[in-house]
Amino acid sequence: MADKAKIRARAADLRAGFEAAGATVAETSVLQPAEVLLDLYGEDIRGRAYVTSDALLGEQMLRPDFTVPVVQMHMAEGAEPARYTYSGEVFRRQEDDSSRANEYTQVGYEVFDRQNPAAADAEVFTLVRDAVAHLNLRAATGDIGLLAAAVAGLETTERRKAALARHLWRPRRFRALLDRFAKPTPSDSHRAKLAASSDPFAEAGPMIGLRGADEIEARIAAIKEDTTAEPISAVQVDLIDELLNVRETLPYALDRLRDIAVDMPAISGAVTRLEHRIRALSERGVDVEALEFEASYGRTSMEYYDGFVFGFYSDQRGDLPAVASGGRYDALTRVLGQGNEIPAVGGVIRPEVVLQLEGAV
Repeated sequence: MADKAKIRARAADLRAGFEAAGATVAETSVLQPAEVLLDLYGEDIRGRAYVTSDALLGEQMLRPDFTVPVVQMHMAEGAEPARYTYSGEVFRRQEDDSSRANEYTQVGYEVFDRQNPAAADAEVFTLVRDAVAHLNLRAATGDIGLLAAAVAGLETTERRKAALARHLWRPRRFRALLDRFAKPTPSDSHRAKLAASSDPFAEAGPMIGLRGADEIEARIAAIKEDTTAEPISAVQVDLIDELLNVRETLPYALDRLRDIAVDMPAISGAVTRLEHRIRALSERGVDVEALEFEASYGRTSMEYYDGFVFGFYSDQRGDLPAVASGGRYDALTRVLGQGNEIPAVGGVIRPEVVLQLEGAV
C-alpha cells in the first residue's frame, strides 16, 4: 500500500485534470444510508459493505463507491447538463484475498447529459484514457445493453426474462437458468408434482416460518407457470451464445453484431448505439480499429451498469486490479430520480495503482 500522503497528492492531480475539463467538485458523506442504497450495488458489493446501525439514522454503511451517492445528489438537486469530479476513500471488506485493499481511493468523472449519450461515452472514456496514457495500458470495452436487450427479446414468459435479467452480472447463474429454461420440466420432478397437485397444502403439515399462505400460494402459481411454459428455443440459446462469444476489435465486433441482429432484432437498438459510440470515439481521436470489444465484458462489475463499460489494465502487472474503469448507468438515475431520469456515464481511477505502475511506491 502506497503512503497515504502520496495517494492524496496523486488523487488531487488527477481530479484537477477533470476539473480542467469542466467538472464541478462533488462531495459525498463517508457514511451512507444502507437501506436506501445497498441494493443498488449488486450482490458482490452488498456482501462486502461495512454496515452499522445508528439509533437515529438507522442502518448505515461506509461508502463502497462514489457513483451511487453522486447520482442521488444530482437527481435531488443537480442542474442539467452536469459534470462532476470527486476524490476520496471507499471501503469494501475482503474475505477471500487479504492482499486486496479494503480501503482505497477513487478519483472519478461523471457526466449527466441528455443531448448525445454516445458523445458522453466517448468523452468519459477519452478523459480517463488520457489521464493514464503514460502507463501504456490495455483498454477493454463492452456493452451490457446488448445482452439485456437480447434477454428482453426472448420468446418466453416475462417471469423467466426477469429472472435472467437479474443475473446478467453472474455468468454461472445466468448460464444455469438459461439451460434450465431451454429444457422441458421433467414430469417426475418435485416442481412438476407440486404444480400438478390440486391441493398442495393437503399434506403440508403445520405452517411454520415467516411466509404466509398468500406468499406460498403466489410462489406455487409461479412454479405452475414455469413448468407449463414452452422451453426457450435452441435457436435463441445459440444466438445468446453467439452474442456472448463476440470478442473482436470494434469494427469487426460491429459487423458480427449486425449479423446476429438479423436473427435477433431485439438487439438492433443496442447495435445502433454501439455504432454511434464508435463514431464518437473516432471523432475524439481513439484508434477504434485497435480497440478491443468483448460482449461479455463487465458482467462481474457493478450491477448498475446497463450500457457501455470499459476498463484499463496493465498487461505487465497482472497482479494489479484495473487501473481505471467505468460505464453507463441510465437506469440508476431512474431508480433514484423519483420519476425523473437522465442518461449518465462515468469512470474512476485508482491513484494508488497509478503510483505503483509509476514506480513511486
